[in-house]
Amino acid sequence: MCPLSDALSAPAARTPFLHSPDANDSDMVWIPGGEFTMGSDRHYPEEGPAHRVRVDSFLMDRHPVTNARFQQFVEETGYVTFAEITPGGGESALADEVYSGSLVFVPPAVPIDLRLPMWWQYVRGANWRHPIGPGSTIEGLEDHPVVHVTSGDAMAFAAWEGKTLPSEAEWELAARGGLDDAEYAWGDAWMPDGRPMANTWQGEFPWYNRGDDGYERTSPVTAFPANGYGLYDMIGNVWEWTSDWYRPHHHTEPRGGGRIPRNPRVARLVEVFDAGETPTHVPRRVLKGGSHLCAPNYCRRYRPAARQPEAIDTAACHIGFRCVVHPIPHLTLG
Repeated sequence: MCPLSDALSAPAARTPFLHSPDANDSDMVWIPGGEFTMGSDRHYPEEGPAHRVRVDSFLMDRHPVTNARFQQFVEETGYVTFAEITPGGGESALADEVYSGSLVFVPPAVPIDLRLPMWWQYVRGANWRHPIGPGSTIEGLEDHPVVHVTSGDAMAFAAWEGKTLPSEAEWELAARGGLDDAEYAWGDAWMPDGRPMANTWQGEFPWYNRGDDGYERTSPVTAFPANGYGLYDMIGNVWEWTSDWYRPHHHTEPRGGGRIPRNPRVARLVEVFDAGETPTHVPRRVLKGGSHLCAPNYCRRYRPAARQPEAIDTAACHIGFRCVVHPIPHLTLG
């Protein structure tokens, strides 16, 4: 059964708008379509195989959805996120045993075995309003990305704005900023001239973060340079939801077919079964971009090609999202 967050539909608080290719929206960036190399054969196995794809033009949010923007959505619609809903525990469940909350990163005081991710804790009362649990607040973090949102929460917000979540291919094309097959969103050098280009982990994860980039957790969405398309935070700060269901490798056209996939996406969960892959109990969608917790010694996923599966009923302190619009061509009448 799908989690409640995916079953909820966004209230009809706004009439969806339709952007045309010449639309002028200061909060969105026009991403020119084209052909590029998606994925990578140089890093984690789930990023392969590298292959050519073609994506049509679209509009994308200039930066991840912020706390201020998400708060407006909640105030106008009354929407309640998945992390704020107390699970149904049945008549025999005690109030102290069943409660709402979300995953929060809690760094250990000393080095630990990286095979045992004990730095994650399910914190009672943690949600988008309280990023690290009761007592924390988003006051002063209005321009930081909203976190503790499931894919269903992200989709509800997108529907309210008349938008949608990007496919994995759209997200990766946008993240590359016109640099086909470059390692990072800004080129092949991780820190050009020693300058941090994204909010990631510096030091030894998970216990010691030097904070060279100036931030321990999330950062303002425009704190680091934009990529070649003028998009901020495509790498680091928070992972971002996409609309694609996760498969542990890229699907490509059969060899010799002579065709380059156009606008590829895994839009139907049945496609995971058809590929002979066994999904987990809870369906997973693709996350992209890495987060402030990605570190050289543990998770080098601060690259456009990198990808990560996430269960659709999971929210955490390092997961956010941004939206896209697919333009409708002008209609000529008469």
